[in-house]
Amino acid sequence: MTTAPTADSAPSRVRTYASFVRFEHTLFSLPLILAGVFSAPGPAMAPMRWLWVAIAAVGARTAGMSLNRLIDRRIDALNPRTKVRELPAGRMKTPEAVALLVGSTAAYLGACAVLGPWFLKVAVLPLAVFTLYPYLKRFTPFCHFGVGLALALAPLAGFAAAHPSLESWETALWLGGFALAWVSGFDIIYATLDEEFDRSHGIHSMVAWLGRANALRVSWLLHLVAAFALAQVALGAMRHAPQSMAWAFAAIALYCGTLVLLWLEQRWAEDVNLAFFQINVWVGAAVLAIVLAARMATGGF
Repeated sequence: MTTAPTADSAPSRVRTYASFVRFEHTLFSLPLILAGVFSAPGPAMAPMRWLWVAIAAVGARTAGMSLNRLIDRRIDALNPRTKVRELPAGRMKTPEAVALLVGSTAAYLGACAVLGPWFLKVAVLPLAVFTLYPYLKRFTPFCHFGVGLALALAPLAGFAAAHPSLESWETALWLGGFALAWVSGFDIIYATLDEEFDRSHGIHSMVAWLGRANALRVSWLLHLVAAFALAQVALGAMRHAPQSMAWAFAAIALYCGTLVLLWLEQRWAEDVNLAFFQINVWVGAAVLAIVLAARMATGGF
């Protein structure tokens, strides 16, 4: 006698949802948001504002990943690497994903409304980027810049949330440029996993267009651009009459360490899991550390 299968437990469903939106990837975006928050001097944010910033960040990121998974679910079902994802594998139903998208979008928009009318007016911009990005691979090999743009919004959003007057925005803009080039570059590395699939199914990626070797050269060039943008952040501690030379040198030392991490990401491109997931977490943390050191060097918080 067989028994009917039991429904998944609540903790199991939570793990499924966390896997669906790749919650661990927050380790890429969160340091960039915090770097934007601390990129310019200003009064400390009230605890409740921190809470609404966190809700907006998590809501926006969850909405973005949900859109990506929903839009790409049919392509994911064809790809041997991605067919094990929650939607194509049947571990999560489409209505569940839609409900998660609606709920996270509502949380994001609600938090923006609390943060201020201006934030609600511009809230559609990240949602538009998140919606457009999954479609780019269907017609242009420059699709990697879509995910780069999505992450580039993180430091800009953090800066705007902490500095509603939008004064002293230069460092945040350099951080956005860094994120655009860094993320676009490592997305090209990630795309090497699907080179043959992309070619055979008409998916436009830099790797399918140029071949693996040339695409990785583009990735390396983008990381050089990222290094230049980040240098402006680190050197800013030296240019703006540092009150603490020790912290200024710390910012430069952390920058040099970040250069090593970017080099290792290229050096270990064959091991995508190592290059993409592990090294990138340290890059994000190093960027935040550079910003914090620079702030300490030029007068603290």
